[in-house]
Amino acid sequence: MAPGKQDDTSAGRAEWHRLSPAEVALRVGGDLQRGLDARTAARRLAAYGPNLLPEGGGPSPWAIVVGQFGDVMVLILVAAAGLSLLFGEVADAAAIGAIVLLNAALGAVQELRAERSLASLRRLLAPVARVLREGRVREIPAAEVVPGDVLLLEAGDRVVADARVVEAAALEVDESALTGESVPVSKKAVTLAEGQGRSLGDRPNMVYQGTVVTRGRGRALVVATGRETEMGGIAGLLQESGEGPTPLQRRLAQLGRYLVAACLGLAGLVVAAGFARGEPPLTMVLAGVSLAVAAIPEGLPAVVTIVLALGTQRMLARRAVIRRLSAVETLGCATVICTDKTGTLTWNEMEVRSLYAAGRRHRVAAEGPALAGDAASSPAVRRLFEAMVLCNDARLSGGDPTELALLRAAARAGVDGDALRARHPRVAESPFDPARKAM
Repeated sequence: MAPGKQDDTSAGRAEWHRLSPAEVALRVGGDLQRGLDARTAARRLAAYGPNLLPEGGGPSPWAIVVGQFGDVMVLILVAAAGLSLLFGEVADAAAIGAIVLLNAALGAVQELRAERSLASLRRLLAPVARVLREGRVREIPAAEVVPGDVLLLEAGDRVVADARVVEAAALEVDESALTGESVPVSKKAVTLAEGQGRSLGDRPNMVYQGTVVTRGRGRALVVATGRETEMGGIAGLLQESGEGPTPLQRRLAQLGRYLVAACLGLAGLVVAAGFARGEPPLTMVLAGVSLAVAAIPEGLPAVVTIVLALGTQRMLARRAVIRRLSAVETLGCATVICTDKTGTLTWNEMEVRSLYAAGRRHRVAAEGPALAGDAASSPAVRRLFEAMVLCNDARLSGGDPTELALLRAAARAGVDGDALRARHPRVAESPFDPARKAM
């Protein structure tokens, strides 16, 4: 395809599901048999950019420090310190300044630590993809996947881009992150007719970024990456929504406005009463300013920050990263959590509790070795565990929940899955069928 036409491949909302694999390959300039060559892939990466979702990237350290002085209460304290210094109250100005700086330091340190933790998590979770390049299977960072790449998918893989399925063998994908449907969807290399596949959940020949392969194997031709994917569109909308003040920030801002109004009102009354009595104007102005400064609770922002920091540390002990201190109070304001899937409240895992072999039933331990005593050395039980590994498309890193449970039980029974598969390579398969209930 001519370089000038490559912009068409970023049409993330195109109706790729209504095109045949050959037509999709022609449109995106891909080769279903050999994949892209290195030069074409590099050129497209430069043209379309990395395959990353739009994100803010996090504030800079300087922005985090400056942001600590944006609260209404803090601004009032800064103004009070300035007035105290202006009228010669150096001790008061120093005390208020120390409180403001302590408050800013506590907040900035916590947010900087959270940003570093989130950055480390993003690096650890950076996915990779197996693609076909120049006729060979290669594993590359997901950020380097471009339109026209051929993705090789198997159980446990995370789909890193929107792609048209061109080959499928019992391929099933969990699309709950995109559609909300918890049941894995069967994928096939079919071409849909006019009017079919109007919604994402009704497109069995498409896979989308952010979904997970739970079963089977397949190949898919990438048609959209980064912000052009369906997930990228959602991420863009989330970015546009922005962040609003938390309930605590709103209440503190309201309290600050009330305090300013009350302090100015009282100071004005005192100054007016002094003028009425014939007191010197400068003396009354100093008295009014002193009264206003004294009425402001200098310790309130620092106390609030310290309490939130303690809450953040308790959350951190439970392995929860809090990006902003005020978010701790926001979590405390939640009174009802609405969920529509039990997996949200459970481990979302299955496990083998018992098995039946050679006419006997055996209980499987929840932890440690799967079986003990004669059951652990039984040849029939050993053969059953080996079948659980060989008739399985999952890997311990991920896959169908049922197949993962079988793999974990076999591993705890001492079966080396990788060595077993090496000794007994798969030549063909009859996929699991609900009617036969066997693979």
